[in-house]
Amino acid sequence: MWLLNKVKNKKSSRAQIQIKEVKDNVLLLPNEEYRVILESSSINFELKSEEEQDVLIDSFQNFLNSLPCQLQILIRVREVDIDRYLEEISLSKKTEKEKAYINQIDNYCDFISNLVAGNKILSRKFYIVVPYAQMEKNKDWQLIKEQLKLLTDIISRALAKMGMKARPLGSLEILDLFYSFYNPGQIKTQALSSETLKKLTENNYV
Repeated sequence: MWLLNKVKNKKSSRAQIQIKEVKDNVLLLPNEEYRVILESSSINFELKSEEEQDVLIDSFQNFLNSLPCQLQILIRVREVDIDRYLEEISLSKKTEKEKAYINQIDNYCDFISNLVAGNKILSRKFYIVVPYAQMEKNKDWQLIKEQLKLLTDIISRALAKMGMKARPLGSLEILDLFYSFYNPGQIKTQALSSETLKKLTENNYV
């Protein structure tokens, strides 16, 4: 994905990524170009019967032929932070009064720890980047958003016919996606929030 190309010299992430800003859940790029990012569910093709696979192939072909614009597909594979997950589970013990439930939480945490010991647990997320370019000089922001919504609705309905669900990412989720690309270590200890984002941008960290 060309938006994520890194440069050799050390610069802030903000300087490397060609993004003007994120506004109303839309990426604003140079040259009056805009992007909406959809997060999509997936289908396990191998678990389908031969007849179901044929139907999916035909549906996907129809989907490609009916696309109203070019798309970018991003598959994100990340290691799941099990320690953080177990920490969040353990915190629930503070509000639990029943000893039996507290023991169940401890047993569950021990089970997960033993299950993943020495192994990496990976998660996969699928994103579809929907583009739009404003050809006229006098840009109407409301019109741009309406055009992007029309495109995303068409694509979402087409995916629904194949049994997949898609939803547009919010502004903070879009920023979090780029933040996690360029700050993989920091995001484990400092998740991106509105307050965190303000501090990062003010200090030119991203």
